[in-house]
Amino acid sequence: MKNAFHILTKEEVSEKNKKLFEKMEKSFGKIPNLYNVMAYSEHALEAYLTLEDSSTSLSPREVEAVNLVVSQVNNCIYCLSAHTLIARSTGIGENAALAIRGGTIPSDPKLDALVKLAKEITEKKGQIDPKLLTAFFEAGYTKENLVDLIMLIGDRTISNLLHAVTEVPVDFPLAKELV
Repeated sequence: MKNAFHILTKEEVSEKNKKLFEKMEKSFGKIPNLYNVMAYSEHALEAYLTLEDSSTSLSPREVEAVNLVVSQVNNCIYCLSAHTLIARSTGIGENAALAIRGGTIPSDPKLDALVKLAKEITEKKGQIDPKLLTAFFEAGYTKENLVDLIMLIGDRTISNLLHAVTEVPVDFPLAKELV
């Protein structure tokens, strides 16, 4: 499968995707390779961007913590690299990012409950230890937060799977490996 998906030029995508590319270039200064691959579909890029832009009850810091742990479980170097960079803007430094990827962040008990639950949901496909769900709620999270967490896990899993199958080049500084 390697190299079966090349990076598309604007001339190779639909008119609808050209407009989305232009918006991304204005926002990001580039079109990230994984989004580029979504443009092989007439509909996927727009649908995915809509999902990515959806509101959530989780804070940006919580979102990035979930993105990191889910991408680690799914072994997606592309998303780990992108979200390690993005996480910095939410106050998650390199050491905290590595801890989160490992499935815990003891310095922040509330975030720790979120990360542990996200990891368990991802690893066990929803068949979780009820104690983790209890800890999540006891940490102050709500049922709305739980639903939003599951949506976020789905969002990240889509990108993780897309990278695993297409193997597009990572166009972000590579995330460090966990030891």
